[in-house]
Amino acid sequence: MLTQPLLQQLHELRLRGMAAAFEQQLTTLASNDLNFEERLGLLIQHELIERQSCRLRQRLRWAKFTQTAALEDLDLKAARGIDRAALSQVTDLGWIRERLNVIVTGPTGVGKSFLACAVGHAACRADHSVRCFRLPRLIDELTRHAVLQTKSTFLRQIAKADLLILDDFGLTPLPDQIRRDLLEIFDDRYDRRSTLITSQLPIEQWHAYLEDPTLADAILDRLIHNSYRLALKGDSMRKQKTATAAKTTKGH
Repeated sequence: MLTQPLLQQLHELRLRGMAAAFEQQLTTLASNDLNFEERLGLLIQHELIERQSCRLRQRLRWAKFTQTAALEDLDLKAARGIDRAALSQVTDLGWIRERLNVIVTGPTGVGKSFLACAVGHAACRADHSVRCFRLPRLIDELTRHAVLQTKSTFLRQIAKADLLILDDFGLTPLPDQIRRDLLEIFDDRYDRRSTLITSQLPIEQWHAYLEDPTLADAILDRLIHNSYRLALKGDSMRKQKTATAAKTTKGH
């Protein structure tokens, strides 16, 4: 069989990884020393790698992380009061398989959002579906879908995500309807999917923040009792970076 029609058929079958590997074999003399089974094995391996990469790219696009972050880039030397054992439990991602939650609290600038996005990125690489919202953005989306009468569809999409990340919980006042929407979101996910929340507010202040005692009890019952908790401490890392940059500039 001529190679060009074969390559075309591979592309028509959407076997792009196999097609690329086949073209590579055609230009590599070492491939001539391989038997049929070995060459076929390499083609299949390339196809699997291509599909995994494509799936990861799709998951990252769908997640819409607020910043680029990876667990490998976590600065564990910074004095943020991180409990290494608790951090290990969170970065292990076993809690996602167990359908538990994670709550990360601490003052502004200590790396809560970075940690959340790094965990989310690791979850995508582990083939979990992830959605990430800053709470103000989620409120905007809920309001927009309510106007378009597509909120039920939007809520179903959120419910399907293996991991929902809510960043900056507690910074934005919550209208009554949004509190009810949050209860529906957390109720859909309770014992079915995992949620990671970051907040400047200590957990002890969440009930007051939610205002309505009945809704607050229902929301917190679905979030807190089955969660791992990380309380970060320390000065703002943004201020530290600004101060370091200023010293560097003066030095020049």
